[in-house]
Amino acid sequence: MGTPSLRLPAIIGVALYIALQAHKVYADSIPESADSVIHFTKEVEVSAKRRPIATVQELSGPELQSLSTTSIADALKYFAGVQIKDYGGLGGLKTINVRSLGAQHVGVYIDGIRITNAQNGTVDLGKYSLSTLESVSLYNANKLDACQSASEYASGATVYMRTRRPDSDSLSLTGRIGSFHTYMGRVNAQFSRKGWCGFIDGEYLNSKGDYPFRYKSEYEDTVGKRKNSDIEYGRVEAALFKNGFSSHLYYYQSERGCPGGIVRRLSDKYTNVGREWDTDLFAQASYQQSFGEKFTIKANSKYAYEYLRYCTDYPENQNTARVNNHYYQHDAYLALSGAYFPTEWLSINIGYDARMSWLDADLKVFHPVRRVDQKAVAAGQINYRSIRLAASILYQHYKDHTRLKVGAADPLSRFTPAVSVGYTFKDLTLKAWYKSIFRAPTLNDLYYTQVGNRNLKPEYTRQFDIGAEYNYSSPGWMASVQADVYVNHIDDRIVCLPLKGTYTWSMMNYGETYCRGLNMTASGRYMTGPWNFSLLTSLTWQRDLNRTDPDNETTYNKPICYSPTLSFGITAIAAWRNYSLTVSELHVGERMWSYADPEDVLTPYNNVDIKLSASWRRLLASLEVNDLFDVQYEHIPRYPMPGRNFRLTLSFTI
Repeated sequence: MGTPSLRLPAIIGVALYIALQAHKVYADSIPESADSVIHFTKEVEVSAKRRPIATVQELSGPELQSLSTTSIADALKYFAGVQIKDYGGLGGLKTINVRSLGAQHVGVYIDGIRITNAQNGTVDLGKYSLSTLESVSLYNANKLDACQSASEYASGATVYMRTRRPDSDSLSLTGRIGSFHTYMGRVNAQFSRKGWCGFIDGEYLNSKGDYPFRYKSEYEDTVGKRKNSDIEYGRVEAALFKNGFSSHLYYYQSERGCPGGIVRRLSDKYTNVGREWDTDLFAQASYQQSFGEKFTIKANSKYAYEYLRYCTDYPENQNTARVNNHYYQHDAYLALSGAYFPTEWLSINIGYDARMSWLDADLKVFHPVRRVDQKAVAAGQINYRSIRLAASILYQHYKDHTRLKVGAADPLSRFTPAVSVGYTFKDLTLKAWYKSIFRAPTLNDLYYTQVGNRNLKPEYTRQFDIGAEYNYSSPGWMASVQADVYVNHIDDRIVCLPLKGTYTWSMMNYGETYCRGLNMTASGRYMTGPWNFSLLTSLTWQRDLNRTDPDNETTYNKPICYSPTLSFGITAIAAWRNYSLTVSELHVGERMWSYADPEDVLTPYNNVDIKLSASWRRLLASLEVNDLFDVQYEHIPRYPMPGRNFRLTLSFTI
């Protein structure tokens, strides 16, 4: 099954080359109209913008919508340096890991305000749809915009989601039918008048998720059907914008099965019947105001509520501990930042954030926990001719409050610096940056019943990066190439180990990891007449090694689990008038998942997706085939992915 997919990049390249040559004569024979001249001028202006010092990857506009994706996790997997952990099925948890830093080191933002979870520090990217987004970008190092909040400096890597600002009134109805009894309906209403614009977007999905799978190893060959993998959710979003004001309201409610890992040769007999109920709600607002050309201020605010119920207390449950737990989380956030521009080449940014999080649960011997999180930053940028220099110092302070007899963890305060430098010569930009950052232990790490450790230290990371970027633009052509060599150190890694017996685990600081790698991206776009071709590629090579205990031959200098040495993605898009064809291939190399048996690895795989779209006046139709060659692969051992599946989508706009 893997051979056809390995030939696919060559087939795509040959097809694109033939198409380009075939239409070059057609383009040369047609005189440029006034419209085409204006169009190409816009493209030149976009490519001439000052490039950021940070390593940044972005998908936006038609390229983002052309991908065969439904959630943020599906889009991010094509970025260099990214690993997505997917626990299988439409309702499986999806988290992001960038350059092997861990999910807790990745900040996820929507319209400049962070999505948080003080309980476990991770964000389930499967809950966020692409339907309302204008762009998705990934930053290593700091973004370095004016008036950034202090929180934006506090992550090892940052994902930014920007919602679409409507420029007209419209109403669209969307329906989708997919494999494994999947049905989706969506309504989107947007408006724009008198400087105000906004939208309301509602979506409902129901899927049985009962897909077939085959699990084959040296000792077993299991064929079965994934059960208890259903999901039903409803999502409503609304946003309102005007000039420097933006607001966003988000509500998500779901019920899903938790199928667990498949059991050897017993998949049809022992089924994990765990269920999960989620309710997520947040309301946020932001306002930015400039005073002349010298000073700008920005204020952010947010309130978030999360409810989670996890239940395995069912009579037929034979292989999992029976629990019925409820968790409640509240989060309030305020931030103020300002930017001062004393000269054309110097800018100064300061910011202060305050966040308060409450966590309550009905676990035994658990008392409500309240965390106060404060951050302050001072940063400066110099843009002098072709040289850019940026530096920042971030202060973070955490203090927890609880009624437990043993008390809360000690307060945590740290300063962490970051420095970036860049030099641009014509179309070439050279850049280098260093960033030191830490992540505080989550509330689960510290206070989870019988597991939490109140003496945990923060998990430190030190990142070094040297890179180059080249951009080329001419009438009809745009191309960009970016390469970065990086080294990451992580000290006092927080892990969960069975120190008190097989069924009693403990959180502790254990470990030092050393990661060196190479990220490369290349993209190109060619336009001629009614044709538009795009090619997007990304490549990651890295060695993520365990440097904890030199005396332990089993683990020392061995790869970190789930970290592939090589991965790459290729996406080709061909559009003609109202039709487009997208072909994407993702390759992930071999990954070790257990030190107990280094030979027991997750095998490499190639995943190929195809999407065909067409529009007629107000009707848009698309057909997607995911995992075209039905490759049976896993992100997590014994959590098989769905394999080949189809989606047909129809959308009507008024």
